[in-house]
Amino acid sequence: MNRKQSRAFAIGCTAATALLFLGMTIESHRQFDQLTHSENITPAVVRGKDVWHHNNCINCHTLFGEGAYYAPDLTRIARLRGDAYLTAYMKDPSKFYDENRHRRLMPRQNLSDGNIQDLVAFLTWVDKVDNQGWPPRPILVTGATFQGTDAVTPAGAAQSGSAPPGAPPTGGAENPMALGERVFRTATPACVACHSVAPGVNMAGPSLAGVAARAQQRITSGEYKGEAKDAAGYIRESILHPSAFVVPGAMYSANGTSFMPATYPTSLKPEQVEQLVAYLSSLK
Repeated sequence: MNRKQSRAFAIGCTAATALLFLGMTIESHRQFDQLTHSENITPAVVRGKDVWHHNNCINCHTLFGEGAYYAPDLTRIARLRGDAYLTAYMKDPSKFYDENRHRRLMPRQNLSDGNIQDLVAFLTWVDKVDNQGWPPRPILVTGATFQGTDAVTPAGAAQSGSAPPGAPPTGGAENPMALGERVFRTATPACVACHSVAPGVNMAGPSLAGVAARAQQRITSGEYKGEAKDAAGYIRESILHPSAFVVPGAMYSANGTSFMPATYPTSLKPEQVEQLVAYLSSLK
C-alpha cells in the first residue's frame, strides 16, 4: 500500500467510524426517554438528584458502575433495601454500620426529612432505569467478604455454592435444604445480600446463625404477637410477612415496618419458600 492508498484508507476509516458514532449517538438519544422512563421524573426526583450532587455522594458511591468505587454501587439499592430502610439509614447511618466492626463509616449528612424523601425518590427512579445489564456483574450492597458470607452448607445439605446460577445443587432435587440454600443466594433480592449465616456477623440485616433456635424461643415468649405456631411457621411468616411481628428494640425496622423486603410472596414460588424455610430451619 503506497502513501496515497494509506491516506485514503485512513480517511475512509475515520469517516466510517465518525458516521457509526453519529448513528449510535442519535439512536441512543432516540431511546433515552423510553430507557429512563422519563415520564417518572417528578419534581421530587429532580430535587433528589440535586441532593445527590450537592452532598457529593458520587465521591464515594457509584451509579450504573460509575463513581468512586469506595462505597457500594447504589444503582439497585431501592429494590434491595426499600424506602423504610433508606429513610432510617440516611437519618443516622451510625446505627447501622460501625467503622471498627464493619470497616466502613457513612458520614452523617444531617439531611432534612424532605431531602431524604427526595433522595429516596431519585434512587427509586434510578433503580427502574433500563441500563441494559450494566454493570455486567452484580455489586453486593454489603461486604460479601465477611467470614460466613461465602458458601456455608448445613449438616446434611449438599455443597451448592459453586454451582452456576440456575443449576440444581449437587445434593439433588430431593434435598430441600440444598435447594433452600440456593434460593438464599439467588432470590431477588438475594437473602445473602443482607444476611450472613456466621455468628455475630450482622450486615444490613441480622446474622441468621442459629435462627431456628431463636425462632423457637420467640414463639414461646410473651412478646410474640404474630400468628405462627412453631419455629418453621415463624421463619415462613418472617419471609412472607416481615412486618407481621417486629422484634421490639431491633434496629432493623422503623415505626413498626420491617426493612425486610415484602416482595417475596410474588417473587418466590410456594415451593421455593418451603425450601428456604427448610434451609433456615437447619441453622440451629
